Amino acid sequence: MSILVTPHTKVLVQGITGSFGARHAQLSLEYGTQIVAGVTPGKGGQLFENRVPIFDTVAEAVKQTGATASAIFVPPPFAADAILEGVDAGLELVVCITEGIPVIDMIKVKRAMAGLKTRLIGPNCPGLVTPGTGKDSHGGCRIGIAPGYIHKKGNIGVVSRSGTLTYEAVWQLTSRGVGQSTCVGIGGDPVNGTSHLDVIKMFNDDPETEGIIMIGEIGGSAEEEAAAWIKQYCKKPVAGFIAGSTAPPGRRMGHAGAIVSGGKGTAEAKIAAFKEAGIGVAATPSEMADTLLAMMKRG
Repeated sequence: MSILVTPHTKVLVQGITGSFGARHAQLSLEYGTQIVAGVTPGKGGQLFENRVPIFDTVAEAVKQTGATASAIFVPPPFAADAILEGVDAGLELVVCITEGIPVIDMIKVKRAMAGLKTRLIGPNCPGLVTPGTGKDSHGGCRIGIAPGYIHKKGNIGVVSRSGTLTYEAVWQLTSRGVGQSTCVGIGGDPVNGTSHLDVIKMFNDDPETEGIIMIGEIGGSAEEEAAAWIKQYCKKPVAGFIAGSTAPPGRRMGHAGAIVSGGKGTAEAKIAAFKEAGIGVAATPSEMADTLLAMMKRG
C-alpha cells in the first residue's frame, strides 16, 4: 500500500520536450516510473527517448495510453492552463512542479477544480515518490524532481512544504535503515492544491504507513489545522519540524507563502500547536527522523 501513486500508476509528462521536463522524465524512467506519454503541443507523433509517445493534447494522451496522472513542467504563464487541461481530461492526479505561477491564476484554477475528482499536488513543489522494492528502491513511482536514490520502501509517510527538507527527512530515515511508504512535497505557494491535512488523512487511512513526518514553515494556518485534526483523530505517531523560526515579520523567506503577516503564521504558534496536539517537535532539521523513531519506540 501507499498513497496517491503506486508502481503501476501510468504517468504522462506535460512539457516533456523542454530541458527541465526532459531531464526529470528521463530520471523517472530510470527509477522505473511508468511514463506512458509526453505532451507538447505541435510535437505530436514524435518519441521521447525512442520509447515514449508524444501527443499534442492531454486528452489525446489519456485516450491512447490510459494515463491517470501527470507531471507538469510548463513555464509559469502557461502552467495554469496545463493544470486545467489535465482536469478536463479526467486525470486523477496532477502534479505541478512549476514555480512562479501568478496567484490570480491559481485562484482561478482552484475555483474551476472545486467539486471535481482531480487532485492537484503543488504548484511549486518537488512532487512525490512511492519507493519500489528494487535496488535503491527502483521500480517505484517518482513524479517530479525528488532524487529517487535516497528513498527506501517502508512504512513512514513524509509530507512537507519544503522540497529540500523533504529530501533531508527521507535521507535521514533511509540512512537509519527505515523506509518510506510515500513522500509528498505539497509546495510552498500560498494557493496550492493539497494541504498537510489532506495528506495526513491519507496516511492515517493507509494500513502500510506506521508513522508520519510533517514538515511546515512560517505563513498561513495549514499546519495548525492539521495539528488540530491530528490531536483528535490521528492513530499514528507524528513528528514535525517548522522552518523559519528566525524569520523577521513581514519578510518572505524562501517560498511565496512563507511570510508572517498580521501577526499570523509564526513559527512559535505552529510549534505550540504541534506540541499541544502531541506531535513530537524536532528542534532542528537534523533531528526529524530521530524524533519520530523515538516516539515509535516508546509506543
